[in-house]
Amino acid sequence: MRTQAELAEAFQALHVRPGAFVIPNPWDVGSARVLAGLGFEALATTSSGFAYSLGKRDNTVSREATMAHVQALVAGVDVPVSVDLARAFGDDPATVAGTFREVAALGVAGASIEDASGDRDAPIYAFDLAVERVRAAAAATGALPFPFMLTARAENFLHGRRDLADTIRRLQAFQEAGAAVLYAPGLTTREEIGAMVSSVDRPVNVLVGMPGMSLSVADLAALGVKRISVGGALARTAIGALLRAGTEMRDQGTFSFLDAAASFRDVNPWLDS
Repeated sequence: MRTQAELAEAFQALHVRPGAFVIPNPWDVGSARVLAGLGFEALATTSSGFAYSLGKRDNTVSREATMAHVQALVAGVDVPVSVDLARAFGDDPATVAGTFREVAALGVAGASIEDASGDRDAPIYAFDLAVERVRAAAAATGALPFPFMLTARAENFLHGRRDLADTIRRLQAFQEAGAAVLYAPGLTTREEIGAMVSSVDRPVNVLVGMPGMSLSVADLAALGVKRISVGGALARTAIGALLRAGTEMRDQGTFSFLDAAASFRDVNPWLDS
């Protein structure tokens, strides 16, 4: 197994080499091992996918459960892991800094901080507070003895605020506050993504799997995107297969879904004996 410093350096290198790379989002150790075994060079957690695996909705999992999940994932694979920390379990910058110090101690190579507040009435943090939260995460991770890829997320488009100008303004402020990677989930068109990429000077992550998103890896790389993630889409794909199989058994009494099931021979190479 590589050291945390070696994994962090490998993760940083992915962000500076030519082209774009896909960082898929497993929801548990088993799915992480399969993806790593398929040759993906880095993985990212998914807050929604992990929540589904616990029978919970997104953004309802405790800090303790999240950290235990991260620790298990890091121990289970020998590739860099980046963590979806959502709002970092608190509003104030001091809490954000503490959360990032805690997760960094678990062996990860990076993590993300978002400007979504969790408040239904005011779903996006005010600009100045959002920037201070990124700055706190950057200060905490910048003191580490290895490169930590801090991703800052502008969440406007996921919360009904399709304001590209404000989204770009936030990403520009986040990069000045110390973010290493920038991310605005919910952008789906070439025009939106191209405008975002051209407005910043840090690697950009784009989320696929959103309605209306039909761009390929090659398309996104041509726009200057560096990193491509799928969020909870893999977990939702697995749940979709389970729903179809369960519905077939219940309503038809048949088992044709087994034709698409992985065999034990397919699964076993990725698992411990």
